[in-house]
Amino acid sequence: MEGPSINTSVILLGILAILATIFSFANAETHYQEFVVQAEPVTRLCKTHNIITVNGQFPGPILTVRNGDTLIIKVLNRARYNVTLHWHGIRQMRTPWADGPEYVTQCPIQPGGTYTYRFTIENQEGTLWWHAHSRWLRATVYGALVILPKQGFTYPFANPKLEVPIVLGEWWNRDIFSVMGQALFTGAAPNVSDAYTINGQPGDLYKCSSQGTFKVSVNSGDTVLLRVINAALNQQLFFTVANHQLTVVGADATYHKPFTTRVIMVGPGQTTDVLLTANQPTGRYYMAASAYATGQNAPFDNTTTTAILEYTNCRTRPVLPQLPAFNDTATTTAFTSQLRSIPSNDAKVPTQIDDSLFFTVGLGFVNCNPGPTCQGPNNTRFAASMNNESFVLPRRTSLLQAYYQNIPGIYTLDFPPVPPVQFNYTGNVPRSLWQPNFGTKLYKLKFGSNVQIVLQDTGIFSTEDHPIHLHGYHFFVVGQGFGNFNPQTDTAKFNLVDPPVRNTIDVPVGGWAVIRFVADNPGVWLFHCHIDSHLMWGLAMSFIVENGEGELQTIEPPPADLPRC
Repeated sequence: MEGPSINTSVILLGILAILATIFSFANAETHYQEFVVQAEPVTRLCKTHNIITVNGQFPGPILTVRNGDTLIIKVLNRARYNVTLHWHGIRQMRTPWADGPEYVTQCPIQPGGTYTYRFTIENQEGTLWWHAHSRWLRATVYGALVILPKQGFTYPFANPKLEVPIVLGEWWNRDIFSVMGQALFTGAAPNVSDAYTINGQPGDLYKCSSQGTFKVSVNSGDTVLLRVINAALNQQLFFTVANHQLTVVGADATYHKPFTTRVIMVGPGQTTDVLLTANQPTGRYYMAASAYATGQNAPFDNTTTTAILEYTNCRTRPVLPQLPAFNDTATTTAFTSQLRSIPSNDAKVPTQIDDSLFFTVGLGFVNCNPGPTCQGPNNTRFAASMNNESFVLPRRTSLLQAYYQNIPGIYTLDFPPVPPVQFNYTGNVPRSLWQPNFGTKLYKLKFGSNVQIVLQDTGIFSTEDHPIHLHGYHFFVVGQGFGNFNPQTDTAKFNLVDPPVRNTIDVPVGGWAVIRFVADNPGVWLFHCHIDSHLMWGLAMSFIVENGEGELQTIEPPPADLPRC
C-alpha cells in the first residue's frame, strides 16, 4: 500500500503546525499580580534600617511564567520616592510603554500613584529579572523572572531535580539615597557597599549574618539548575560552588551550548543558567561570590558572600571554595570565550549591515572650582559618556511620550554614529577629550535594518569592564578583544555561526565588543551601562526605531493610567 503523496504530507505537516500553535496559545496563561512598593525595616550586619521593598519582600517576589504567557502587574507606590519597574530582558514587542526606565518610556509613578504594566512573553525562555529603574531604588527593589518552556515543550537538556534562583546583590548599611546623594553632591565616586548578598542574605563570613544564610538542600545524585542573576548595583561578580563543576546551559534567557567551568563571571544585569550535579562526598559546600573589579585605583567592596549547598542530613562545617583574584581578567576571558549559542532558524546573525556604529564608552571628568562639590580626581567631578556625549534624562515628559505625541524640545536626533575625534582609546587620552558634552541626543534606526555596534572601552580615568544593556532587544556578540578595535584585522575573526546571544554585554577592560541585531521592535529604547553610578553620570544613549507599516510594526497607544511627570 502506498504512503501519502508529497502534497498530502506537506498539508498534514501544515495542519499539525497550526494545531501546535493553537495548542500553545490555548495553554498560555495571563498572570495578574499586585506589587506594593513600600518601606520595610530590615536587619543585616547587626543593623536595622528601612529599605524599599515590593510586597514587604527582599528580594521581591519571584515571577514564574511560561513562554507565551501574558503578565498584568499593578504597581502601587506607597514609598516616599518616585518609582518605575523594568522587566530586564523582556523584548516588549509592540508594548514599549511597559519597559519601565524613568523618563525614557514613562514618567515615574509618584508616591501614592499606581500604574499597570501589561506585556506578553514572546519566544523567550530561561532566566531574566525585574528591578526598579528609577534612581538607585534598584539596590533593594528587584526579583527573579523565570520563563519556563510552553506546555508540552522541554528544556534542551535533562530536566533537573531542583531549580533555584540565585540572586546576587549589594547591601549598604546607610540609606541608599544618602549614598547616591553624597556622590551627586561631591562629584566623587560613591561609597562602596558593606556586603554582597545571595538571595538577600550576606552569609556566614559577615558579622550577625550566619543565622539567615541561604541554603539549598540536595540528595546525593541530584541535578540542580541554578539561575544566577547579578542584581548588584555597581559590581561585576565571580560565582562558584566549592568542589563542584558548573555546566553552563543558558544566559540572558537564551539557551547556549553546554560547557563546564569552575567559576562564572556575571556582570550587573546579566543572568547565567548552570547545572550542578550533587556528586561529591556527603557534606556542606559554600556557594560564594566576590568582586571582579577592573578600574585602576578605584575602591570596591572586597568581601565575599556565601550560601550553602548541603547534602541531606549533613551538618559538617561547609567547605569554602577558592575564588579568583579581584582583577583576574584571564579567568573572565576564559569563561566568556566559551559561550556559544544554539543556532536557530528564527534568529540568524545579520551579515549584511545597514547601520554600522562605533561607540566609545567610559568615564570622564568635568572641570569645576575646588570645593565641597568638586571632590573627584584632581579637583574635578566624575562624568561618563558614549562618543563623548553624556546623556541627560528629560524631566517634563518621557522620551517615548515626546516621540509618540510629537512634543518638541525634549530631545535631538544628532547622536554621533562614530566618535567625533579619533584617538588612542585605550592609551593616554588627550586632556582636551576628558570633558564630555551634555545633552539628550538620540539616534534613529529604520525598522528592519541590520545594525552593528562596536563598543570601545576608553582609558580617560581608567580602562574598565562595562556591562552595557540594550532595552527591547537581545543581540549577537560576534566579537570581543583587547586594545583598540581594528576593522581590518578584527572583523575577520567574527563568529557569525554560533555567537552568544545576550541583552547585556560586558565590554572587556581595555578592549572592545561588537554586537549585531535586527531593529525589529519599534519604540524608544535605552542603551546604557548597568553600573548605576555610571548611568547616573551619563553613560547612556537612546535609540528611536521608527514604525513601519502593518499591524506587527505598530506601537500600541499609551495606557490610560500612564503616569504624568
